Amino acid sequence: MGGPPMPRTKGQVGMLEQYHNTEYCGPTPGRRGFLQGAAMFAAGVAVGGRASAAEPATPTSSNANTEPVPHRTLGKTGAKVSAIGIGGYTLGDAPTLDEAKQIVAEAMDAGVNFFDNAWEYHDGKSEQWMGEALAGRRDKAFLMTKVCTHGRDKKVAMTQLEESLKRLKTDHLDLWQIHEVVYFNDPDRHFAKGGVVEALDEAKKQGKTRFVGFTGHKDPQIHLKMLSYGYAFDTAQMPLNCFDATYRSFERQVVPEVNRRGMAVLGMKSLCGGGPGIIDAPVTAQEALHYAMSLPVATTISGIDSLAVLHQNLAVARGFKPLDEKQMQALRDRCAQTAGDGHLELYKSTKKFDGNIGREQHGFLPSAKLPL
Repeated sequence: MGGPPMPRTKGQVGMLEQYHNTEYCGPTPGRRGFLQGAAMFAAGVAVGGRASAAEPATPTSSNANTEPVPHRTLGKTGAKVSAIGIGGYTLGDAPTLDEAKQIVAEAMDAGVNFFDNAWEYHDGKSEQWMGEALAGRRDKAFLMTKVCTHGRDKKVAMTQLEESLKRLKTDHLDLWQIHEVVYFNDPDRHFAKGGVVEALDEAKKQGKTRFVGFTGHKDPQIHLKMLSYGYAFDTAQMPLNCFDATYRSFERQVVPEVNRRGMAVLGMKSLCGGGPGIIDAPVTAQEALHYAMSLPVATTISGIDSLAVLHQNLAVARGFKPLDEKQMQALRDRCAQTAGDGHLELYKSTKKFDGNIGREQHGFLPSAKLPL
């Protein structure tokens, strides 16, 4: 995954992270472009060569700022989680297991305790590596993984749970979420008799997860349909960025309802999932990440596959101070015209970014055969 570096436009700056999701979303810029861009951020360079006043200056590495990553409350659960989390998919993209272990160790030393994963990531490799990396520190982590039934039944879900626990080297999860709720009939399938929601109840009853939730990147109406069943979810995960505010907006349509219910919002895709979004966008990656982390979310899940990317993300997250509403609206306004047609968030409008296991369960060809 990842592919060759993407072309860079004039005045374009690199990304603070190679991916920003837990549901893979296509190719991303190479590490060299990322690091070059990060250096430009540190010099106060914005798109078009202007210094940005939308956010505080950011140090060039995590070593320049020793403040810990702040923690926030996970909705009504009362649990405390770090304002930025480590995505499981890209942990499996680290060059070696040793580097993956070091990513986790340095993140935890900086105050990060939220760790994301999913049963299907890299066919289990991501969970295995995270289990190795958390060995001896599991009690300091808030560990989440996702069940990937994609409409299949409770029995499949419980089998996946046992496999996830074994890979992660733990006897329980802190959070178990239904993965990739992206088809309009997914809520009906998940809540059907004998479906995955019954597995959530069973896992809690058995003490194998503390909390439960669901994720998705497609359409706010699908999230709202999941919520309409009145089930006591603890969390809902969704793409949140300054482009989302203009197009099929989760920020405007879903976040208020999730927070009204006392649930916690988990953000992802602050940079459009590492796809083409940031390349021609009218904001820097620094501004985009500040925006996402300033929303009323418990954590922003960040995909990190190298120590270099970790250090750049920690430079933003340490001692994080949110933007005020005036700064937030300025970024929304700046993005509105570019983002309005949805081309910066293709995961909302195409099948290309939907996982192959889910596609199969819904009768779609795999992405290699139907790249639309």
